[in-house]
Amino acid sequence: MYAVIKTGGKQYRVAKDDVLEIERLPGTAGSKIEFIEVLMVGSGASVKIGTPVVSGAMVSAELVEQSRGPKLIAFKKRRRKNSRRKKGHKQDLSTVRITGIVAEGHHAAPGSTVKTASAGKTAAASTASKAASAGTGSTAGRAFAKLKSAEGGKADDLSLIGGIGPKMEAELHKAGIFHFWQLAGMTAGDVTKLEAIGEIGPRVAREEWVAQAQELLAGKPPRAKTDRDRAGS
Repeated sequence: MYAVIKTGGKQYRVAKDDVLEIERLPGTAGSKIEFIEVLMVGSGASVKIGTPVVSGAMVSAELVEQSRGPKLIAFKKRRRKNSRRKKGHKQDLSTVRITGIVAEGHHAAPGSTVKTASAGKTAAASTASKAASAGTGSTAGRAFAKLKSAEGGKADDLSLIGGIGPKMEAELHKAGIFHFWQLAGMTAGDVTKLEAIGEIGPRVAREEWVAQAQELLAGKPPRAKTDRDRAGS
């Protein structure tokens, strides 16, 4: 029996005892993983294709190790401008071993954590929303305001927003922004002022940080990250 699963925005054909490298999943070596985004299940001449997923199908796996891929170099040069940029990036990876395939009848138990890439994003969005809601009352609809420090002593993970990496998150902290509700409550004038600070530049409006923050507060999963985001821009 074999199956086609989707994780990390990619599709993989898997069978029992297969070992494969996929986009990083949360967990440590030995953790049990369940992939519920099963696009197809096949056994001999019998094939079941999902619309888009096969109802009740599940692929179980064991997390073997967490690792990083080879270093990739991105080099950009502008002729006659004396401008050169060189960046390195190592992709976070998880090595998993497929332990079983269930063609039908699987249902996630209420309250259980199903560790797939998509489920991980949803969980991250939920965590972000809870973190943003910490403190007095709900953060939804709060007007933008700068802070001297994070509320409750803990900042939200702003890197869940596409276009924000570790470096840019540090710039936002310097500018007094620690939470999703601050970005979500920005007006056009607030955005213009923020873009004039440090190295932030025009990306606030271009990469829709306000809309992304509003989506996270509404409980939606984070948007897919680009290679530029993962490189820490």
